Amino acid sequence: MNAVATRPRLHHTEHGPADGVPVLAVHGWTPDHRLMTGCLEPVFAARERPYRRLYPDLPGMGRSAADGVASSDDVLACLEDYVDRHLGDTPFVLFGESYGGYLSRALTARRPEQVLGLGLICPVGRPVENADRTVPQHQVLVREIEVDPDSEFAQITVAQTQETFERTQREIVVGLDLADQEALARIRQRWVLSEDPEAGTTFERPALMVTGRQDSSTGYVDTWALLEHYPRATFAVLDTAGHNAQIERPELFEALVHDFLDRVEQHG
Repeated sequence: MNAVATRPRLHHTEHGPADGVPVLAVHGWTPDHRLMTGCLEPVFAARERPYRRLYPDLPGMGRSAADGVASSDDVLACLEDYVDRHLGDTPFVLFGESYGGYLSRALTARRPEQVLGLGLICPVGRPVENADRTVPQHQVLVREIEVDPDSEFAQITVAQTQETFERTQREIVVGLDLADQEALARIRQRWVLSEDPEAGTTFERPALMVTGRQDSSTGYVDTWALLEHYPRATFAVLDTAGHNAQIERPELFEALVHDFLDRVEQHG
């Protein structure tokens, strides 16, 4: 049995018509696909053009197994297998959040003619490892509720409201609870991809980079360092937003995604 056949197949959910423009949305480290459905489905519900939206769970996250997956290179290989199985060589729009943004940049580098546009949400920037990143200290700018100070929500959220708390529970925490921690610890030992996603030619199609001004996880400075590789990119730094900028500033986030999709459609 060859290596491809032994890779785990990714669990996924799908929305929209089968003949719609394909969209692949890749969540970040530890949560599952609901992180992406939560922020993107409201956008697509308001679009006139039909889109076929694919939301996989990465290996060891959500309901996807991670047997034999021991590095980010292996995770990327599973993602490429998923594309081959569900999309073949059909062009598609690509979104990636945080670690999923890192993988999405690598997937774009490998398939520049297939990716119609690249949308990045609070992505891991040029330095991959946490210790090498340029990030601000965590701060809370809006505090409308009292929360457990040791919770994930308290430690990364800038706008602590009932709405952001409920969305975080519904879209992120549910995925965290499903993660295979043993598998993630194994992958984390070889977290940096063997190929730099920006080592090749520039990506000349529409792109979007949404970052949080107060994001203490991935920041915005290291994403800015990627900008010249994506000459058609809109780069946005949202104030009063941390690593979950799509939840903390939803109206502005959705407006930026609509603009990105408009540009993808115009580009053809």
